[in-house]
Amino acid sequence: MADSDKKTVKFFTPVFRLSFPNLFVARKNEDDPDAKAKFGLSAIWTPANFTDREKELWRAIMAELNAVSLRDFKSPWKELPDNVKRGVRDGAAKAGMEGYGKGTRFANLTTHSRPGVITKNKEDIGPEHGNADLIYPGAFCRASVNVYSYGLKKGSKGKGVALGLFNVQKIKDGPRLDNRISAADDFDEEIDAAWLDQDDSDFDNGGDEDDFE
Repeated sequence: MADSDKKTVKFFTPVFRLSFPNLFVARKNEDDPDAKAKFGLSAIWTPANFTDREKELWRAIMAELNAVSLRDFKSPWKELPDNVKRGVRDGAAKAGMEGYGKGTRFANLTTHSRPGVITKNKEDIGPEHGNADLIYPGAFCRASVNVYSYGLKKGSKGKGVALGLFNVQKIKDGPRLDNRISAADDFDEEIDAAWLDQDDSDFDNGGDEDDFE
């Protein structure tokens, strides 16, 4: 994923709110049709809610972002110029979107290879397992990632540091961010289905269209 053959170091993220999941089918960036299709997600964190262990995980990722920034762009991560993307951003930049806002941080985690996705009990998730609907915007997950730089080669479109995605583990359910209602919840009310026991012929020419106006 990086422009150079640097050693890949794996990190684990604090638990995040899942947004824009694209984990089972690779998609192309509409703004860059020449780029290779990717899998990915947007992770939303609320650092104020981190446990002590999550704070350690977060500090490790931030330290690596800073180290890669210094190595490849000769600048501390927090002081990167505006034309160099930082990978992790302030959620206030998307305050109008559900789940983001003041006090949150977010990052787009991407990969060219399909990531592994599992439940808290380490059971596989995916369309081939008939449970892809377990993954949705709003679910709480964690991920294994690496930090890399891009755009170092002359003529590259954009440059920055970013988080690459390896695997995802769903931790628990949460309120959906896209306001969609599951089919099971949508049809929760019992239907008055006494007519189902009637003969089908009872419905042949059973009414006038005017009855429904």
